[in-house]
Formats: sequence, structure tokens, C-alpha cells
Amino acid sequence: MDELEEIKITFFQECDELLGDLESGLLSIDAGDTEPELVNAVFRAVHSVKGGAGAFGLEALVRFAHVFETLLDNIRGGKTALRPDLVKLLLRAADVLADHVAAAKLGGEGDAASTTAMVEELETWISGGPAPSPPALPADLQPNEDGIVFKPVTLTLPEVDEGPREEVWTITFQPMDELYAKANEAGLLIREIERLGKIDVELLDDALPIFDNLDPETAHFAWRVRLRTDVPEEKIREVFEFVEGHCSTTIVREASPPVLVEADAGPDIAAIIAAAQAANMEAEPAFTPLKVDVAAVESQPPVALAPAAPVAQVAQPTSPRSPQPPQGEKVNQATIRVDPERIDKLIDLVGELVINQAMLAQRVAGHGFAASSDVGRGLDELEQLTRDIQDSVMAIRAQPVKSVFQRMPRLVREIAGQTGKQVRLVTDGENTEVDKTVIERISEPITHMLRNAIDHGLETPEERVAAGKPTEGTVRLAALHRGGRIVIEVGDDGKGINRPRVRQIAIDRGLIAADAQLTDEEVDNLIFLPGFSTASTVSDISGRGVGMDVVRKSVQGLGGRISISSRPGFGSTFTLSLPLTLAVLDGMVIDVAGQTLVVPLTAIVESLRPAAAEVKKLGAQGGVLAVRDAYVPLVDIGRVLGFQTTEIDPAEGVVLLVDSEVGGRAALVADSIHGQRQVVIKSLESNYQQVPGIAAATILGDGRVALILDVDALVAMRKREPLRMPEPSIQAAE
Repeated sequence: MDELEEIKITFFQECDELLGDLESGLLSIDAGDTEPELVNAVFRAVHSVKGGAGAFGLEALVRFAHVFETLLDNIRGGKTALRPDLVKLLLRAADVLADHVAAAKLGGEGDAASTTAMVEELETWISGGPAPSPPALPADLQPNEDGIVFKPVTLTLPEVDEGPREEVWTITFQPMDELYAKANEAGLLIREIERLGKIDVELLDDALPIFDNLDPETAHFAWRVRLRTDVPEEKIREVFEFVEGHCSTTIVREASPPVLVEADAGPDIAAIIAAAQAANMEAEPAFTPLKVDVAAVESQPPVALAPAAPVAQVAQPTSPRSPQPPQGEKVNQATIRVDPERIDKLIDLVGELVINQAMLAQRVAGHGFAASSDVGRGLDELEQLTRDIQDSVMAIRAQPVKSVFQRMPRLVREIAGQTGKQVRLVTDGENTEVDKTVIERISEPITHMLRNAIDHGLETPEERVAAGKPTEGTVRLAALHRGGRIVIEVGDDGKGINRPRVRQIAIDRGLIAADAQLTDEEVDNLIFLPGFSTASTVSDISGRGVGMDVVRKSVQGLGGRISISSRPGFGSTFTLSLPLTLAVLDGMVIDVAGQTLVVPLTAIVESLRPAAAEVKKLGAQGGVLAVRDAYVPLVDIGRVLGFQTTEIDPAEGVVLLVDSEVGGRAALVADSIHGQRQVVIKSLESNYQQVPGIAAATILGDGRVALILDVDALVAMRKREPLRMPEPSIQAAE
């Protein structure tokens, strides 16, 4: 791959980040946040995409981004007012821009028809926007016989539009060593400033050492530029956008005296114009005559004039200033882009380090060294250092779920448009971090659940009004850390699960028996069965009998679990519980029928040795354990996995109380516990094949392979066990 292609890949990676910032910024504006800096951030995102696209000759992308950028520039300059319908247009324009970027990645161009239509809408707003409807007359005002309405009007002084006003700015910038190391130079910056207006440049060489002490790789000079221009401050700051962190910059506007206007009992328009002209004699641009829109003045409500004052002061308008960071605070955090394959290789090496550390510890313990000996203490320090290295490396792979969440608003808008429903997406916990491997694989399940929530969960506006709800439905997407795992929730305030209908569909399709006795939770979980669908017609959104089954398989493939909570008439919430990483885990090493197994520590509530009186038998195969005034089903690990045909007596073994999504709490019965260890996860499917009840494998300190249990699958297998015919050998043994 040549250098240009590598740079292009980096550009598209940055585009993904910029598009995410663009959409999140527009959504914040849509929610009511109209801070100038937020509008500036949205503008900079489009501007940066356009600038990078121009460098690679992506003309179609540049042309569209230019029109988009022009409208945003009008908004931040106050020429175009932000209105709800305009914000909706900007969100759709962001979608078209994203389509152009996606097409450019593949070497093509965006859809010409949608681009042309969008450009026409944007240019309409650039030229002034859609004409507003004329204001309705008050009910008590009726026209006379000639059709004329007489209305008493008290005129107030309108603002005089003087056009762009020149101001004088003092710009001082001190390049750092990094600026020259990145192949930039001060002359280019001065040239860009000169394009904004008239400049006077002064070289500041106070820091220049004598020749003997001169370091040729150190920046010694600074520059002070006095700029006379009519552009806003943001345009000046844009010159230094690409050298942020490599150049210390201050931009100060020189003060100018306010315009004083004598006022009498009524506004003297001629006097005001004369005063304004006199005040602008030095500004050089031509004066724009005052235009009074009589219709606009008459549409305003009557305003009484205040008593005459000796002198009225008209203050010079100030352009919004960008907030300055506190002294000493870093303006920009430096980042390094690294090939993901290198990080994956580093993860593998750290995994091998963990395995070898465990092997070394086991061999030293086998030679009888005490924990308090020098060797024992050295091993403890090595173990702690190994864990710190592992945590640090895992932190490199950790990414916020924001990258996934940012794709969903567009999806929600599209589905809402297809279904004719009004939907508001609320997100929470976007900065929750998780391993990048998990990030890459959770997008599909979240997409399916959002489609399901909008298509099946939310009612139509008419149905919501009839139910006493607002016409706009709410879908909530949230992420949080809980118990060493990441939990993702997708909820809606819709109609909830219609359990009688779900049950009847399952019976009609032969998925359950007509006389099956199911709890509400079991009925809800029927929607995860293959081929199950409540849609009456097939559409692009749902109705093909695949959605939620795919979700469960995808989540289980990540070592996670999914559950449902639903209240008819109030909505449903789907909860995904996923591991933070797919590389390592903390586990409890146990022994079952001579086999060494690992139970994920996040699933274990407690371990105990029950008394015989606490174990209650239920039938020939099965039983429950009494734990704090509650009965928990017993799961014999060896019997369920086929390691043995006879059951372990829980009173003679050890019991691990675990939490599962499929059956709540359960008690896993094992022969003994070896202790808690950190283990490296090795895929069983890629190295062997999928095994029911087993999530993965690992290598122990003695070099043996141990299987990592899938707690949810074990509990589900035990629940299904009485429904299956036992193997002949097992039946004979019993």
C-alpha cells in the first residue's frame, strides 16, 4: 500500500469521527441547545470533511459539503435563524453527507437525485429561507369599506444594518518545535491571515539566543500581526485549526469607541443615518442606505416610547468569542493511530505472559517454596505486574460505545418515516467503555432491537392519543457497567408484549403445546424462538421471522445473555449483558468428575457447602436447595455435560450459587474448588467445534486445557433435561 492510500484510510477514519460529532451536535441543537460553540463545532465538522475531501479530489463530496458549510456559516454568523424545520433539514443533510463519504470509500459518488434535491433545499435557506406565512389579524381589527385596516402604531428605532464592519485584531503566535517537525511553517500562517484583510507584521525575536547557544531544531521566533478585516473572529481562528497544540496563539480585538446618538422625543432617522455615516468614515466600506419595511413594522405589537433621555448610547455589537482554556490546561490531547493487528498481537502476547506466570507460580509452589520466601514474594510482585500490564493493554483496546450509538439516530429516523410513527431516541451512557471486539459485534443486535421497538413496540400516533399518551413515542438506548460486565438496555414506552397473542401464535406454529403452562417470563421469551414473528405482513423492517432469534444468537456468541421486561400498555425493555472483553476473565477453577473446569466469576454469587437437610429431591433426577427461605434448582455439572451418569451428593461436594438470565438463580454442584484465577480465553469453535454448555477454553498453569462453562446454557440444558429421553447407557445405570 502506497503512502497516499494510507493517508486516505486515515482521512476516512477521521470522517467517521467527524460525522459522529456532526450528528450528535445537531441532535443537541434539535433538543434546544443553541450555544454558539455547539454551532461552531457542527460547522467545523463539515468544514474539515470538505477540506480533506478536496485534498483527494473527491469533487462530488466537496461540492455538497460546500453548500452545507455555507448554510451553517450563515447560521453561526446570525444571517439565518435556527428554526425547528431548519434543524430537521440539517439532520437530513448530514445523512446525505454520510452517504457521500460512504460512497467515496468505495470509489464512487453519492446518489445524484437525492443530492440535487438536498442542495436545492439548502440553497433555498441560504438565499433567505422559505417565505413565512403572513401574520393573522387580531379578531377585533376589521377592514373598512376600502379594505384598509387602520391600526395605531408607535414606531421604535429599528436597528441600522450597516453591513460588515471592519475591526482591528492583534494576533500573536509563537510556534513550537513540533510545528516545524510536522513540515509546517509560520510563513504559511501569515499568508492565510493576509487573505482575510490588510495586515502589518512584526517579528518578535526577544527569545533568540546568541549564535553559540543556537539550537537549529528549536523555535525561537514569535510574530505579532495587526489585521484589519470585516470577518468574524471564528474565521481568524480557523487559520490556526490545523496547528492546534503546535502553536501558542492569542487573538485580541482592539477596542473602538461606541457611537453616540442624540435623541429627542421621537426618532430622527436622518440624524441617525448622518451619525452612523460619520462614525464609519474610517471604516472605508460603502454605507448601505437604511430600508424600512413598513409591513414588517406594522406587524409588530404597539410599543410605547420611553421618556426622552439626554443621550442614548448605541453599543458596538461584539462577535461571539470562543471560550479560552484555563492557563496551563492542555488544549488538545495527542493521539497515535495504531494498526489494530498490532494491538491484537500485543493482546496475544500478554495472554501468553499470564499463562507463563501461572505456570511459573505452580511449579515454584510444587517445589515447596513458602509464600513469605524471597521467591514467593517475587512471584507475588510478578503476578501484580502482569495484571497491571494486562489491564493497561486492555485499556488500549477499550472504546466508548458512542461509536455504535451515533449510528442509531439515523436508523430511528428512517424506520419512523417508513412506519409513519413519531419517535424520539434518548441515549445514555455513550462514554461507557468496552473492548473493541465487543464494540464491533454489538451493532447488529442493537439495530434489530431498535427496529423491533419501533415497529412492534410503539403505537401509531392515533393509537397513542386514544391510550392517553403523547403522539411521540420514546425509545431509550442506554449503556452502563454492572458487576464486571457491560449492560445495554433498549426500552420503549409503547404497548408492551401482548402475551395472549404471542402464546397463540406459538401454538399455531407448533412451537409449544396447546396445554403448556408458561409463566409471563416464559411467554415473553417465545419471541426468541426461530421462525417466530408477530408481524401480519412481510416488510423491509420485520415480518420475516428472523429478527429476535438473530439477536439472541449474536449475544450468546459474545458470551452474553439477553432478558425481557414488559408491562402491557407501558412498554418493554430488552437488556443485554455482555462481557467487557473477549480476551481474559476472572474465573473459579473447580473439579467435576476428574475434569478441571472454570466458572466465570461474574456469574457466581457465593459458594457454600450445604447440609443434607437443605437438599430436597424432586423426582428421580433433580432437586432443589434451600437458601435463605428460598428454593434454588440444583444443576449437577458432571451429569448435564455427560462426564458421569450418577449424581453428586451436594452435601458431600461444593455448591456455587449463580445468576443466569434463562432461569434466575441456580446452584451448580461440583466435587471441589481449586481457587480463583485469571485465565486467558481461547476460542473453542475456531480450534475445535461448538460444545453445548461450554463457552470457551483456557490453558492452566500446569499446561492442561480447561473448559470455561457457559452458565446460562448449563441452566437451560438442565431445565430441558426432563423433557428429553435419556441415553440408553444412562437409563441402564439408573
